[in-house]
Amino acid sequence: MIDVIKTPLDVMDDIYSLAYWMTGSEKSASDLLNRVYLNVNIESSEMEVIKMFRICYFDSIGVELGSSVTNNLYRPDENLTQLLWGWFEDIKLSVLLSEIFRLQYCDISEITGKSIETIRMWLAWGRKQIGKGNMFNYYHLSKAAGF
Repeated sequence: MIDVIKTPLDVMDDIYSLAYWMTGSEKSASDLLNRVYLNVNIESSEMEVIKMFRICYFDSIGVELGSSVTNNLYRPDENLTQLLWGWFEDIKLSVLLSEIFRLQYCDISEITGKSIETIRMWLAWGRKQIGKGNMFNYYHLSKAAGF
């Protein structure tokens, strides 16, 4: 099988679909798509466009990408809600990258900066939540996570 190198224009429809599923709104998806494409150039790879999507998305919802619960256990001023929000959004993003872009664990791991084992766990858990109809309902996700 021949690997096809996709340009940013080739993945625009998929990026819009991803943005729509992540935001739930046509306007927000269009705004996010515009932000992504303002920050990439015609030579950007598919992975670079997806990474930029993640950066722009997390910036738009006000979640810092470098935050994690384990890194902030000793910082009482860190907002646990923001950390959980980022965690849930990364799980949702991982599932959608797997389904829309058909990315492998290693590619999703590279995009999110998480280990392959974490991605496997997120995909199994996220797909299970989608099957239950809970993936886009954070109340059920936070309850399932024990919070």
